[in-house]
Amino acid sequence: MAIDYRERIPNNVDLSGNRRLQRALESWQPNYLRWWDELGPADTQRDDVYLRTAISVESDGWANFGYVKMPDYRWGIFLSKPQAGRTISFGEHKGEPVWQEVPGEYRSALRRLIVTQGDTEPASVEQQRHLGQTCPSLYDLRNLFQINVEEGRHLWAMVYLLHAYFGRDGRGEADEMQERHSGDPDRPRILGAFNEPTPHWLSYLMFTYFTDRDGKYQLASLAESGFDPLARTCQFMLTEEAHHMFVGETGIMRVLQRTCEVMDELHTDDPERLRAAGVIDVPTLQRFLNLGA
Repeated sequence: MAIDYRERIPNNVDLSGNRRLQRALESWQPNYLRWWDELGPADTQRDDVYLRTAISVESDGWANFGYVKMPDYRWGIFLSKPQAGRTISFGEHKGEPVWQEVPGEYRSALRRLIVTQGDTEPASVEQQRHLGQTCPSLYDLRNLFQINVEEGRHLWAMVYLLHAYFGRDGRGEADEMQERHSGDPDRPRILGAFNEPTPHWLSYLMFTYFTDRDGKYQLASLAESGFDPLARTCQFMLTEEAHHMFVGETGIMRVLQRTCEVMDELHTDDPERLRAAGVIDVPTLQRFLNLGA
C-alpha cells in the first residue's frame, strides 16, 4: 500500500475520495503547523535534519531517509493493510467480523480511548521542546527529532479516526487536543505523566525507556481492537514506536556504562568525585530509575 505524497496530506486511505473529510482535515492542518512552530522543537525550524519518512506500510522498504526542515516534514495518515476475514479475537463478540464502523454501544468508550491516546502524542513533543539545546551529541539530537516528528504523525493518526468516524463530536475532540498543552495550569493534557517537565536528558531517556514502554503495550492492545480502523492505525504506529524504546534503552545503557568506566578509572563510587569527573553518580541514577518505574 504505497503512500500518496502528491496530496496536501499524505495518506494511504484514499482521502481524495472523500472530499468532505479531506476538507475538514485540511482545515485542521494550519493550526497543527502553528502548534509545531510555537511548541515543537525550539530554534530548529530552519535547520536541515536527517529524518526517516514513511513511504509505505509494507515491512520491507517502508521508509525513506533524507534531509528535511522539520516544518516541511510530510505528516500523514497511514493504516496497515487490512486482513481479509479478520475476526474479533476476544470478549463478548469473539469470532464476529471486526467492525468497519463504530458500534453505537461502544461509541463513547472508543472515542475516549482514541482521544486519550492522541492527547499523549503532542504532549511529549511539548515536554521535550528545549532538549535540542542541550543534546549530548548529534546522534542524540537526530534521535530526538525523529521521535518528535513521529509523535506528531501519531497525533494525525488519531485525528483522522476522530474526523472520519465520530462526526461532530470527533471534530470537536480533535480541536480540543490543540487547545490543551503539557503543564498548562488551565488546559493541561489528560494524563498526569504528560504534564510533568522533562528538563534534561536523563529525564528524557527515562521517559523513553519507561513511559514509551507503557505506550507500546497500550498501542499493542489497541492494535487488537475489534474496531478495525483503530487496529490498523496502531499496527503501523508500533513500527515506529520500537525506535522510541530503543532510544531510551540504549541511552540509559550508555549513561551507565560511562559511569562505570569512570568509577573504575578513579577507583571510587563517591558521588561528588564522580560528578566532578562529568558523569552521573549511582544514587542519582537509582533515584531516577525509581521515579520512572
